[in-house]
Amino acid sequence: MSTKLLSKLNINLKTPASIITLFLFALLFSNCKSKVELGEQPLLDSVFITRYMQSEPEFKEHLDWAKKFYKERKFKLGWFKDHEIVPQAEKLFAVMSKSYEEGLDPKDYQLFSLEEKLKELEDARKDTAKFYELEKKLDVALSSAYFNFASDYYRGLVVPRENKEVEWDVKRNKIKLHKALMTLLGERKSKYPYAEFRPLHEDYANLKKALARYREIQKSGGWPTIPANTKLKPGQSSSAVPLISKRVADLIGKEATTNGAADSTVYTPQLVNAVKKFQQLHGQNPDGNIGPATVKLMNVPVQERIKQIIINMERWRWIPKSFEPNYLLVNIPSYKLHVFENSKEVMAMNVIVGKVMNATPIFSDKLEYVVLSPYWNIPPGILKEEIAPKVMSDPGFLDRMDMEVVTNKGAVVSPSSVDWSQAGTDGFEYIVRRRPGPKNDLGDVKFIFPNVDNIYLHDTPHDELFNQSKRGFSHGCVRVEEPIKLATYLLRNVPGWDRGNIMQQISTREEKYVPVKEKLPVYLVYFTAKADANGNVQFFEDIYGHDSQLESMYFSRL
Repeated sequence: MSTKLLSKLNINLKTPASIITLFLFALLFSNCKSKVELGEQPLLDSVFITRYMQSEPEFKEHLDWAKKFYKERKFKLGWFKDHEIVPQAEKLFAVMSKSYEEGLDPKDYQLFSLEEKLKELEDARKDTAKFYELEKKLDVALSSAYFNFASDYYRGLVVPRENKEVEWDVKRNKIKLHKALMTLLGERKSKYPYAEFRPLHEDYANLKKALARYREIQKSGGWPTIPANTKLKPGQSSSAVPLISKRVADLIGKEATTNGAADSTVYTPQLVNAVKKFQQLHGQNPDGNIGPATVKLMNVPVQERIKQIIINMERWRWIPKSFEPNYLLVNIPSYKLHVFENSKEVMAMNVIVGKVMNATPIFSDKLEYVVLSPYWNIPPGILKEEIAPKVMSDPGFLDRMDMEVVTNKGAVVSPSSVDWSQAGTDGFEYIVRRRPGPKNDLGDVKFIFPNVDNIYLHDTPHDELFNQSKRGFSHGCVRVEEPIKLATYLLRNVPGWDRGNIMQQISTREEKYVPVKEKLPVYLVYFTAKADANGNVQFFEDIYGHDSQLESMYFSRL
């Protein structure tokens, strides 16, 4: 230590007190120096990572993600810079503490106290070896905590491919969690908002708002119960009207129902309009008449609606992290087809889906052909159970139904030469089909996206069924309300196939396969809740019981 520095500190080496002061100062200086000069940050290795993560039950299932993360960074620490924790660590813990907003349980992610770990690390600064060991453990612990949370947040608690009982064969979410972590730490750029933990889909974000809104309703006591025998038409009076007014106000905003005294017993036009909106949001015919069906929906407890919102948020985690710019989406419970072009909806129409016993499967594929004037090949089950018995008792049945029998090569054969007892079995060597025309069950157009279930979109001669609010009538395929409009759109870029030529081909009653210019992704999905940006929710009936199954699996894991 220089004489000049000692002079500035007013230390006289000739006195014992000054010598002690100098010793303490030197010791302090030495400690400060050792605190600063820790050297390079330690490196990890796969053995250390594996040993540490396998010792923690909550972390071991994410070992593969951790190995990928550290291997890509050559085993450098991820959460420290110059031996100081990066701010993203506190951000991660803040997000995990609010995971309740995502329909998750924060207790599942609060596996250690970051504050305590940092204090333990700080206390070890004097012992370099111990400091390095704790630093490495904390780095791996933070990565593990991230993967533990991010897996549930981005991929879901009930991942379909890991839970075979969940019917969901849609193209899966292939998010790479180690890449997402690198984005969070600012080490790579991404078009996805991993660094901010923002939802990947707008529909998820809207349901999240709805979840917060419905939880506020729950905190305020929920909504009133409407007497089960309530029947009401516009202009009538009933003691149930104030309850109905409060019920609807809780859902869509009091401004829609306040025009007159809140305790009025008259079913006013303002309240009728609010009830119509309620009916529309719940998949009913919005006629404003209140009967058993509407009352039943009004009396679904708010906690059940909260669960319904949460499991539909879960389904959005299963969807690919982004859709293609152009695609078709059929939401089975809402009986709707949506057409997207450049990521914006350009067309929507009603559809008919499978009955409960012939449920439309949930999957995705690519549309390849528009078939004009299609034949309808009778499916084996229908052939065996419905067609064959009638043919055996009535030889003229096929002709009257405009049907024919052909070989696998398309040659027409006489029905009398066929062994109908084999119909619908693997040994049956024929195809029974209905000819193109007004009686054809597929109508004038069929839209093919080849798949193992032989499911497709098609026209129907029974347009009257689209007037029903519940449209589960098919054997599994999806009937579309405006097939010509859809065909014209899909073939808009195919030369020679404008609307006029499409109609001309249909009039010939000759089957024609027209390939689309580019294969178009098709998603058949199952969402029973959809919210707008204000948190107003449309609820759809759980027609196949998938909600009940998922609810049981999801909440048993919270």
